[in-house]
Amino acid sequence: MKIVLTLLVVVALFGGGPLFLWWLGDIDARGDWRSADRTSAGLAPDLENTPTAVVQIYSARAFNWRGIFAVHTWVATKPEGATQYTIHQVTGWGRPTLSSRPGTPDRAWFGSVPSVHATLCGAAAELAIEQIQEVLPTYPYMDRYRAWPGPNSNTFVAWLIREVPALDAALPSTAMGKDYLGSQLVARSPSGTGMQVSLGGYLGGTIGLDEGLEIHLGGLVVGIDPRALGIKLPGVGTLGLLNKPEATSQAECP
Repeated sequence: MKIVLTLLVVVALFGGGPLFLWWLGDIDARGDWRSADRTSAGLAPDLENTPTAVVQIYSARAFNWRGIFAVHTWVATKPEGATQYTIHQVTGWGRPTLSSRPGTPDRAWFGSVPSVHATLCGAAAELAIEQIQEVLPTYPYMDRYRAWPGPNSNTFVAWLIREVPALDAALPSTAMGKDYLGSQLVARSPSGTGMQVSLGGYLGGTIGLDEGLEIHLGGLVVGIDPRALGIKLPGVGTLGLLNKPEATSQAECP
């Protein structure tokens, strides 16, 4: 009986969030990528009024039914004096999987409005861009993509944050694939403030100052976020008393 109750609790913890999102119907599980919204959300610093360097980390709900479980993440950079942003991201429809192309940094991801998780400006951004350019060619999964449990777009951004000391950020718990370590068992947490263990992305855990405490099962995350005084639930993300409000206005750099 105890085993059955334990299984029911595990199923409720890891499956309840995605089922709740599906029930709410806020995520379009039948969208057509050809007609999905790809307009700017107005979150990036304006190019005309921002000569300084900029780096931003974004996420948006994954396309179609995948959005019930996870987000897609990417990084945007603009060196000082540049007149366009460059988008660094991994997708499953090209080889190499990693692309770095000029584009609109805050475009909706096929119908999903993005959120900003970090913005660097000026000297801090210049240092980050230097380090990003140095490590991009060494991304270990250039010819391999797997939506679940990884390596995927979130695996790339988590890897980049680990490799670039100037990037001080923690990805949302809904970034499935962020905890994929390949053949590694132990690594620094993406924020660099703790450690994590992963068995091929299927099972593991993380503990860190920025990440809090996380238990990973099949890429889904249940955990405690002490900074937000909240909990992390699969599909839903962090529910806390001190959640940072999502960026809804244009970021500005001095």
